[in-house]
This record gives sequence, C-alpha cells and structure tokens, in this order.
Amino acid sequence: MPKGSPTSWSYILVRLLFHFVLKIFYGTIVVENIEYIPTTGEPCIVCSNHPNSLTDALILVTSIPPGTRNMLRLTAKSTQFGRKTFTSWLIESAGTVPIKRRKDFPEGDTDNSEVMEKLIQALEAGDAVCLFPEGGSRYHPTIAPLKTGVARLLSDVLTRNRNNPDFSISILTCSLTYMHRQHFRSDVLVTFNPPMKFTPKDNPEFLAPVNFASIRDVTSRMHQLISSQTIDAPSWDLIRSAKLAARIYVPLGTSMSLGDFVRVMRTFVEAFKLSKAKGEKYDQQNQEDDDINRLRNDLKKYQDNLVYWGIKDDRIRRPLRRRTIISRIFVRLIWSFCLMSISLPGLVLWAPVFVTTFIGVRNFKKSGPTWDTWDEIAQYKLVYGLISGVIVWISSVLLTLPFAVITVILVPALMWMTLRWLEDAVSAFRAFTALLRLLWVGPMTLKELRETRDDLHSRIMNVAVGTLGLPQNPEKYFLESGGREKGRVKSKWESGAKYFSMRRRRKRDWNETLRLYDKVDYPDEGL
Repeated sequence: MPKGSPTSWSYILVRLLFHFVLKIFYGTIVVENIEYIPTTGEPCIVCSNHPNSLTDALILVTSIPPGTRNMLRLTAKSTQFGRKTFTSWLIESAGTVPIKRRKDFPEGDTDNSEVMEKLIQALEAGDAVCLFPEGGSRYHPTIAPLKTGVARLLSDVLTRNRNNPDFSISILTCSLTYMHRQHFRSDVLVTFNPPMKFTPKDNPEFLAPVNFASIRDVTSRMHQLISSQTIDAPSWDLIRSAKLAARIYVPLGTSMSLGDFVRVMRTFVEAFKLSKAKGEKYDQQNQEDDDINRLRNDLKKYQDNLVYWGIKDDRIRRPLRRRTIISRIFVRLIWSFCLMSISLPGLVLWAPVFVTTFIGVRNFKKSGPTWDTWDEIAQYKLVYGLISGVIVWISSVLLTLPFAVITVILVPALMWMTLRWLEDAVSAFRAFTALLRLLWVGPMTLKELRETRDDLHSRIMNVAVGTLGLPQNPEKYFLESGGREKGRVKSKWESGAKYFSMRRRRKRDWNETLRLYDKVDYPDEGL
C-alpha cells in the first residue's frame, strides 16, 4: 500500500505562512465536511472551482488538516514559474507542478506529457494532487464548463494499475465561495463534497481503450458536485437579487453559519435562474415562474433604491423614531471615536502595509485590461501585505533591540488587536453614517420603502416556504441547528471581554468587509 510522499520542511513552512496570511486577510474561513478527505496514502485528485487565482490553492492547502493529509501537491500555470518574485518562490517552494495553457502559448508549445507523468507517479505514491478543471481562474458569476483533464488523468492512473487489485483512487471535489473575494476581512466558505472512488476492478470503463463518453460523464458529475455547494449564476445581477432575497428571508442578526447562509442564497439563485431560463425559452410561463420573475425584478429595483439612499435593508425592516435615531447617532460616533483612538498606535504599524498594498494593486491593475487582472487582485494584496507586514515587524524589532525579546511578540499582538478594534470602529462608523442617512431620507420616503419591503418580504416567504421548501421560521430554525456563527464565544471570559478579546469578532453580517460602506454591488456584466 502506498504511504504518500514525505512532507518537506519547505512545504510545512509555506503552509504555516499561507495559514497566517489568510487568517489576517479574510475575516472568517469556514471549512465544512473535512471527514470526506481521504487520508494520507490514498491516491486522491482534489478539484475545485477556480474564482480567485493563486488564493484558491492557498485556501485548499490550509483547509486540509495536516493530520488527515500531510501535503497537497499543487499545479499552477507555467507562466508563474521562473520569475524573481516572492509569488514565484511561494509556488515553487510548495512543490507545485507547472501546467502549460494554450492561451499562454499561442505558438502551440503546450506539451504537458512530462507533467502528467509526474502527477501519475505522485498519485501512485499515495499523494493528493490539486487540479482546477475550469482550466484557469475566472472572475465570473458562473462556473466555466469543466475540461476533461482530470478524468483523463484518472483513466491513465487506473490503466497503469489495472493488474493491482488493491489500487483505488478518489476524486474529491470542493466548492469555494468567497463573499467578496478580493476585499479585506471578507469571509470564505470551503465545502468538501463526498469523494468519488474508483478501482480498476469496479470501473473497467476507464481502462484503455477508454470510451470518451465515460470521461464526459465523470466530468459532468464533478461539475454537478462543485456547483451544488456554491453560487453558480448566469449573471452578477441575479446574484445581487438572490443575496437580497436571502437577507430579507433571514434578517440581519439571525444566528446562522456561513454555510447555511450560502445555501439559502444558492436556493434563491437556482429558483431565479430556472424561472428566467423558462421565461427566455417559452412565450408562456406558468403563474409560479411569472411570480418568481417579477419578484426578482422588484428586488433589483428595491436594492437600487437602497444603494441610491445609502442604507441597508435592516434599517427599513426595523423603523426607529427620530429621537432614537439621533441618540444612536451620538452613541455610534462616540464609540467609533473611542475604538479608533485606541487603535492609533497600532495603525502606525499598519499604515505601511495598507499604503504598500494599495500602490501595488493599483499598479497591477494598470498592467492589463480589467477582465484579465481582476481575479488576481486578492493574490497581490496577500503577497504585498505579507511582505510589507514582515518588514514592519523586523524593523520594529531592530529599532527596539534592547527590548527585542518583548517587541518580537508585542508588535504582532498589537497589530492583531488593532485590526480587531479597527473592524469594530469601522462597523460603528458605518452605522453612524447609515443613521444620518435615515434622517436625510425623510419619513415619506422611508414609509414608501417600508411598504415595498413588507410586500417583498411577504412574497419572498411565500416562495421560500411554499415553492422552495425552506423553513417557515428561519430565525428559530437556524438558531437551533447551530453551526459556526459570527461572534459566537466559547467562554464566559470571552463573552465579558467583548471588544478586548483576542478571538471575538462582533460582526453580525456575513456580507461585511473592512470598508466604510456596505459592499452590495458587483462588476458590470461585461467583466
């Protein structure tokens, strides 16, 4: 039985580095169904959707527990190799295998036969190999048709081991969902799906000479599994409406896991997608599809109004008296000022990181058209942030050499707590500006928005419960179902410490990022 390749020290170091920088950049990374991951020594091809360039690979490496699998052998486009850059060093240090893509070599030099041989040998040794069957990273709302390379690799491995009755290999699909993939302190959901297991004895259809229909069938099953646990829509506009529908169905403050929120949102996406497809294909629709299409269009208009006035749906759902609004304005402003004040010493350390990252990403965007650079923004933010953060840490230690033993720990601790307080300060300031806008909007407009919202809520509940089979009382249902929730604490001390806890995050909304305004819109459909 294969035992898997030994883990090199460079891979362990790179994995720890990945884990650290991802924890800083993303607010929460929730990993589901790790029990599906085959253990070390079991040949495994890990496949996922590919929305976020190199960041997807980093997420997968850090999401697989070292106790389950000692390493994940990555693949990346060959143009990432051989550069004198930190990104290139990271990729090569992790034992990544270069893959040549046709679009990178227009002259036709895309022979990957040696690469495929290395991957086959790694699988026969019991390793896990990571492939992205979309063929390239895409900043699009929909998953691209999967290429057949994974299924063909499966066939080659099974064929070479056709006389080994004990040999088996699995395809483990994974669904990645970024709430806002390139924004600081956003959230990420990683969902592993049940693996597909193959053996030469049970799957002779994959032994050479193989019928290509079997290759297409496995590829189709992979696509179905990946898309079943993430958001796969034909347009950003549809995702925008589905997210608003989910937030009206499960209002702000509902205690639910990120996975539950994504699945609720996906349910609305699928309903809108199906009704829209029927409307475009047939001249006549049934009443149910017509109602869903009108709901989607009305949600878009309502969201447009919210964006125009600069307020969130939650401010419409829970009307406040003018006196209450004014008093809360002062509370939010004072609290934001207090948190920002205690953050100032740490912000001095963070300033070079933020400035360097901003300049680096801005220059990167100028290097090509938006459609060709947008999916790599998170990657560049991670790299520039990591390098500048390490330089700040080393410089702080060198400048305080007599107390270096203290500052080597104090500096990163202060930077982490500053990030915690800054998140809450920004959240408080967002609330302050939202309350100001409520005064600006005026009672008549608020009344109209509230009437529109009440009508939408009634229609959404009818569709959610009557058509989509979602729970009648979502707030109670998701509270009882449990899960990893934003702001949940594990001890009385943490609960009492609140803003001064090292671990507590008080965000109530899975849609939040570290911005002074709420991020609800998506790119133009042409991107």
